[in-house]
Amino acid sequence: MNLYRTAAVVTLFSAAEHCLGFLYRIILSRTIGPEGLGVYQAAYTVFAVFLTVSASGLPVTLSRVISRHRAHGSRHREQSAVTGAVCISLAFSVPITLLLFLLRDQFSGVFADPRCADLFYILIAGLAATSVYSVIRGSFWGNKRFFAYSFIELVEEMIRIGVGIALLLGVTTGIYGANLAAIAVLISYFCSFAIALVYFFVKGGKFRSPKGELRPLLASSMPVTAMRASSSLLSSLISVLFPLRMQAAGYTASRAMSDYGVVYGMVMPVMAIPCAFISSIALVLVPELSENYYRGNREQVGALTQRALGATLLISCALIPFYLVCGTDVGVMLYSNAQSGHMLSACALLLLPMSVTMICSSMLNSLGCEKHTLGIFLAGSAAMLAATALLPRFLGAGALLVGMACDSGITALLSLLLLRKKTGKLRIGAHFLRLLCALAPVTALGALVHALLAQVLSFIPALALTMLVMLAAEAAALSLARLIDLKALFTRFFGKNRKKMTAQS
Repeated sequence: MNLYRTAAVVTLFSAAEHCLGFLYRIILSRTIGPEGLGVYQAAYTVFAVFLTVSASGLPVTLSRVISRHRAHGSRHREQSAVTGAVCISLAFSVPITLLLFLLRDQFSGVFADPRCADLFYILIAGLAATSVYSVIRGSFWGNKRFFAYSFIELVEEMIRIGVGIALLLGVTTGIYGANLAAIAVLISYFCSFAIALVYFFVKGGKFRSPKGELRPLLASSMPVTAMRASSSLLSSLISVLFPLRMQAAGYTASRAMSDYGVVYGMVMPVMAIPCAFISSIALVLVPELSENYYRGNREQVGALTQRALGATLLISCALIPFYLVCGTDVGVMLYSNAQSGHMLSACALLLLPMSVTMICSSMLNSLGCEKHTLGIFLAGSAAMLAATALLPRFLGAGALLVGMACDSGITALLSLLLLRKKTGKLRIGAHFLRLLCALAPVTALGALVHALLAQVLSFIPALALTMLVMLAAEAAALSLARLIDLKALFTRFFGKNRKKMTAQS
């Protein structure tokens, strides 16, 4: 029960962070436009490659190493592991930053749009700070300090948004709008680094000699880093390859960058909404799973895996009907962009493999399968690159969606097969079929209600009422199928409130 309570608290923080980021993305799309958003996204994806190389594999590896040391009661080795991870991140991030600034003229040629280079060099100035911050945050994760882990991330998002809005609205110089957004990101990196470091020392954190921990950390983190660096590199390649292939198909450079901005700046943030919930499950689960794995509690590992997969399927499947029915209107409402809405509706089913891939990768990494997850990722990435290279002349921006479908489908299937091999039989087939049977009628009802309401009501009321009807229908369907227990939820919530009111009176 404590696991669920912790996951609920983390989910609240994660949901708040994602909501704020999502609202900020809407503000950006309306202030700098799809083309500006495309420039911002293209520069950020290249920056993400270097950020991933500097620190990405270390937090999850450090979390697992700390869990192992906790299982054996070795506090000194925990502190040595943290120090080792910080040293590794600095050994990568500082030389990379210096080298990129020394070779600025040469490296700027990487970008298809020269405006991306200025934005990139604003971001790269914060590489070392955010790399160390990621490591310190990973130590919070391994020690199960989930409140600090989530709260500081939320504060970083709030600073980024606050500074970004202030700059976009208050600076009257001719600085390009996307550059102002990058400056806000840089300021948020330095702030979160400072807050995390202060909290680390206040809570008794210490740096010790990393002797004995550097090599194991590097060996374990390299496959994760390679996978995530490859992911960032893939995004960077797509940001360059897609506009080029679109132009080869007869589209203008402006149209190509605009379509890229729609997919990655508008559609993908909405598609990432389940991440707010699934990342919370993974965050709480990984230290628990690692600790039980290293203690040899195989039965508990299997039980935790089943719960995580069941919750992931429930979250993603519950959202799919809303995307199918309301996706088009949501795109218009949020971004005033009909293309983004059509894409949201068209790729609604992608929520399922994307969510499964996310939770499976986290669990497999916590079980020491980093090399396997790297291979699985590369298989999916090959399909994504092939679609981006070959399909724009036939599908335009739809080539990116087809590539994502192939990528997420391949990685989800291979991840499930590997997870079954590691933990035993996965009993999720029946659960998935019950979800489909419960939610298919909800989708049909939502489509019918939306069509009827659109005839008699204006845009916003019709959308709001449709979503309310679907929410009520979905709750009833899931309850009848015994996939959720509404009675227990109401009893727990109202029972606690009644007790508080009785005590106060």
